[in-house]
Amino acid sequence: MSFNKSRGGAAVLGGGDELVLRGTISKKWTLLLCLASFCIGLIFTNRMWTMPEPKEIIRRSALEVNKMNLLSGDCAPKSVMEQKDIIGEVPRTQDAIQALDKTISNLEMELASAKASQEESELNGAPLSESTGKRRYFMVIGINTAFSSRKRRDSLRATWMPQGEKRRKLEEEKGIIIRFVIGHSATSGGILDRAIDAEDRKHGDFMRLDHVEGYLELAAKTKSFFVTALSMWDAEYYIKVDDDVHVNIATLGNILAKHRSKPRAYIGCMKSGPVLAQKGVRYHEPEYWKFGEWGNKYFRHATGQLYAISKDLASYISINQHVLHKYANEDVSLGAWFIGLDVEHVDDRRLCCGTQPDCEWKAQAGNVCAASFDWSCSGICKSADRMKEVHQRCGENDSAIWSAKF
Repeated sequence: MSFNKSRGGAAVLGGGDELVLRGTISKKWTLLLCLASFCIGLIFTNRMWTMPEPKEIIRRSALEVNKMNLLSGDCAPKSVMEQKDIIGEVPRTQDAIQALDKTISNLEMELASAKASQEESELNGAPLSESTGKRRYFMVIGINTAFSSRKRRDSLRATWMPQGEKRRKLEEEKGIIIRFVIGHSATSGGILDRAIDAEDRKHGDFMRLDHVEGYLELAAKTKSFFVTALSMWDAEYYIKVDDDVHVNIATLGNILAKHRSKPRAYIGCMKSGPVLAQKGVRYHEPEYWKFGEWGNKYFRHATGQLYAISKDLASYISINQHVLHKYANEDVSLGAWFIGLDVEHVDDRRLCCGTQPDCEWKAQAGNVCAASFDWSCSGICKSADRMKEVHQRCGENDSAIWSAKF
């Protein structure tokens, strides 16, 4: 019984050892399994996350620093001196652009003048132009006239406008052209045109325009005069005068000669009259609304009885004749064509003297008038009858023109 007990006990004891042994083995395998898993994890991680070499790290760092420097340089504010230099360049650039614009404008005008000079039709022995090889004149005086103004024209021929040999001498020696300016009637070739043709054959002192005569077309006639005169004669100045105004040619020439240094000269008696919006009144302006509020005045422009423009301005009119707007009043139209240009406006009151006694008083004071007329009539009142008297009392000496040096 004890043996069995001992065997049974041994057996019991043997069974317990086996259980202990099994538990120990399980712990060891678990530990080994964990270590193996850890090692495998390290191997896998090393392959996925390869550490860069030291040289590569340095290279990348340098590139990043350069990029940062570039970015910071672009974003950093410029120094005060650099900003001042940039600001200082702006007006210099604007001046250069303006100078270039003026140069281009001058070249265009010179080109038009040269082209017009090539088309010159009359050869009367005037001085040659150095730039074109054509004869150069001092001034062309265009006397605006109408079909019904025969008596006015005769009164000028009998007073201040030289005739025959004297007129040819004036052209040859002084370079001064004087012509009556007229277009044609609505029925070209009619009795009115034939009468002008007959008068021209007798005196030879007309400039015929491709223009239909009419009071409401004076602005168009003025434009046509400058374009035509420029194409016929290469002159320094082109003058428009009405046929009821007295002119002292030598005094006019002396005035113009003083402004030769001004390439774009607009010379006359400058005024700024009211814009007349009311219909039915003389000098009514249908486009009054363009000049601002009711009751405003026009911009400065030369009075229409007489004014002169330099060759460059005549060339400008010729070049742009198809786009120049015409207002109701001829003198306003001319002023409008120049208002936006770099033009020298010359205001000389000797170009708008009154008749006697005004012109007499000024002559006695040594200030001879170049042009005389009555403001109340926008010309000499009853000029056909009074022109001779005005010439006697307001005219310069007959020898003045021949002794003048322009």
